[in-house]
Amino acid sequence: MNKSIRGRKAAPAQKADLYQQVTDKIIAALEKGVPPWRRPWRSAQNVHGSALPVNATTGRHYSGVNIPLLWMSAEERGFPSDRWLTYQQAKAVGGQVRKGETCSMAIIYKPFEKQARDSSDNLLFRDGEPVMEQLAMLKQLQLFNVVQCEGLPESVREEAADSSPAEQPTGLSTTQLQQVQQILSATGVGCDHRRQDRAFYRPGADRIVMPTASQFRTEADYWSTLLHELVHATGHGSRLNREGITSSSRQFGDPVYCFEELIAETGSAFLCAQLGITGDVQHESYLAGWLKALREDKKAIFRACRFAREASEFLLQSLNRQPEQDQAA
Repeated sequence: MNKSIRGRKAAPAQKADLYQQVTDKIIAALEKGVPPWRRPWRSAQNVHGSALPVNATTGRHYSGVNIPLLWMSAEERGFPSDRWLTYQQAKAVGGQVRKGETCSMAIIYKPFEKQARDSSDNLLFRDGEPVMEQLAMLKQLQLFNVVQCEGLPESVREEAADSSPAEQPTGLSTTQLQQVQQILSATGVGCDHRRQDRAFYRPGADRIVMPTASQFRTEADYWSTLLHELVHATGHGSRLNREGITSSSRQFGDPVYCFEELIAETGSAFLCAQLGITGDVQHESYLAGWLKALREDKKAIFRACRFAREASEFLLQSLNRQPEQDQAA
């Protein structure tokens, strides 16, 4: 009996479904009433110039779904820094991850080519040449926060002098205000103000309609809401041509509308983090729809973060233009 057990081949371990793992993390946060792309904590610790998670050795910001993943991990574990690195990167700069520390999950995509097959599982050829399709493999990346390490050079660690929470700024600096106004001007989107209880974007007129500034709790809340509507505006047919904006059938409550709100919510969070704005956008009415979308499609949050990244990059590109480029445009 024992011999038979030892001789039997072990069943292969089931491959981890990373899409589902990430989606489950997002769902768990939403069920607690805390959308993981909102970041009202630790904003004073953006020692590297923005509140986006950054690789401590390369200086590159993490993007897409990795932003809410690392934000969630930092908040749950009380890390005061948004600087991350791998175990090997820590060793390469002379540091070491402390014994007993556990990693935080991030995701990387590995693109690869594979010969396409037809509906009968036969390999496809065209003019005698194999038909190739572009695919991507999802792979887990294990990251450690710099506060989990010891012996790191100061240039890598760059800890804030005071890790205690600071009072949230309620207004914008002159530089931040100029940046937001430059982004709005570059899009060409009009903006009207009315004394009302909601903000929205009108694709047909290509205009944003906002409540009056005095109706907002803080100046930062006003500009955060405007950035949310600007993300919607990137979906216009003349810009990124996104279904959630261009679809003629979109209406409140349908899946396309709800998914577009998820894009705008995450996109405005990315923008606010990049610009250092700590305002809040009130969209709790969409929570049930977001949960439904994520439960029905484990890849929905990945697509939403991809569209959000495209939208935020589209808006931020105006900040990199030279004045003469703006005049030419």
